[in-house]
Amino acid sequence: MNKDGHVLNGALLAIGLGVILSVDPTSGPLVGGESGAVTVDAAVALAGDTAWSVAELSLPVVLGALFPDVDTAFGRHRKTLHNLPILAIFLAFPYVFGNLQFVWIGVATHYLLDMVGSKRGIALFYPLSTTEYDLPTGVATSSNWAIRVTVLVTVLELVLLALVHNYVFALDTSLAEATSTFGVLIGL
Repeated sequence: MNKDGHVLNGALLAIGLGVILSVDPTSGPLVGGESGAVTVDAAVALAGDTAWSVAELSLPVVLGALFPDVDTAFGRHRKTLHNLPILAIFLAFPYVFGNLQFVWIGVATHYLLDMVGSKRGIALFYPLSTTEYDLPTGVATSSNWAIRVTVLVTVLELVLLALVHNYVFALDTSLAEATSTFGVLIGL
């Protein structure tokens, strides 16, 4: 994908994640009061929580979505910063330093968009291998379909993130808690 596609992906992800993290599916009616009736106070509170969450996520997710393309200025594009060791660094960053919790989501979705949405893949195992991996679903970045593919891939990413958040572990938990939960799920 091109720069515009990654900016769109990051912005849509920030909005979608803001909604996903603001809505508790176990709490019953989203804006209903005790009787289940919609109340203005509940609707305003939900809108406020969602807006705050979107604002909080926008910078880290968009930065993460754009970061891998810094390798266009140095190194080898779709290799130097488009690989699993770089993603591992971003996954570990919040655990080690206590910040940048959601940047990894932007980085990971950038990789997915480049693998699924464009004709050229990425070198996932660089520097060990320069082989580029992709799926046959991509379009040229100059194609009239590029934006549509970006939106489709982003929607699929958000569905996957919502499923993980609601059924595996909450995306707003610490990395240590998520690792522990994941270890229990796979029997470690």
